[in-house]
Amino acid sequence: MREGFFDWWWYMSAVDKIFNLIRDTSTSLPEDVLKALASSSRKEGAGSSAAVVLKTIRENCALARKNALPICQDTGTLTFFVDAALRSRVTPSVIRKAVQRATKAGFLRRNAIDSIDGTSYDDNCAEGAPVIHYVEKGEVPGLPPRGVCLIMKGGGSENMSRQYSLPDDSLSAGRDMAGVKACLLDAVKKILGYGCAPGILGVCIGGDRATGYETAKMQLFRPLDEKAPSSTKTDKVLRKLEKEVLSEANALGIGPMGLGGRTTLLGVKASSRARLPASFFVTVAYMCWACRRRVTVI
Repeated sequence: MREGFFDWWWYMSAVDKIFNLIRDTSTSLPEDVLKALASSSRKEGAGSSAAVVLKTIRENCALARKNALPICQDTGTLTFFVDAALRSRVTPSVIRKAVQRATKAGFLRRNAIDSIDGTSYDDNCAEGAPVIHYVEKGEVPGLPPRGVCLIMKGGGSENMSRQYSLPDDSLSAGRDMAGVKACLLDAVKKILGYGCAPGILGVCIGGDRATGYETAKMQLFRPLDEKAPSSTKTDKVLRKLEKEVLSEANALGIGPMGLGGRTTLLGVKASSRARLPASFFVTVAYMCWACRRRVTVI
């Protein structure tokens, strides 16, 4: 009897924690993203379309936080990364229960659609929804011991993500860092304002097709204002790439929502993985300005 009570208590405690994580992620942007939006706003000309868009975005964020309302009507695909040490406590059942509660409470839109017959799952729980990964230490940037990370990525930004295979003759891009940079700038040009710019690029150089997308998405957990490691040769190459792509992308003049301006990207976060001799993939996980990510400790 006593063991049954404590099992129930632990279960409901975990559900509450995940529910709070979903609520806070849906309604409140991380401070580093808010600071980046404020900094970008100051760089745009007063009264310009870019300045007006960024002002509107920031006002929207403030109202969402104040009133505990979703920042965007598209509450996205919920992707959880859970410390593997929590596998027996933060089970798929716990996460699904929290998702159902958050949907009923209005923090999530009914966003899970059956791909065969087009029907909507009213509680956002179905095969593959939400997405849950159990990961080891160091796999996800910023995941603490006994931590759970959540990212909510909307359809607009997900549709703009893409993958390149080098060499790419259409870009005159070879299997080197110049070729990688050409891919990333091409991605920005093709995204234009369709992905709700200003956005963030999560990048994976190498890996296979599946791990490329997963690793690129994981980079979106890295704070925009982080002091990224630059001690190894690889780190230095990646930091240089991030800086150059951010600068050159913002010089394109695409601007917020594609209406022109100095702010097309808020950040670029790149990582690399080993690859096969016959393959060289460059994967871009694009995130819109509504970079809804958060972590909690259980």
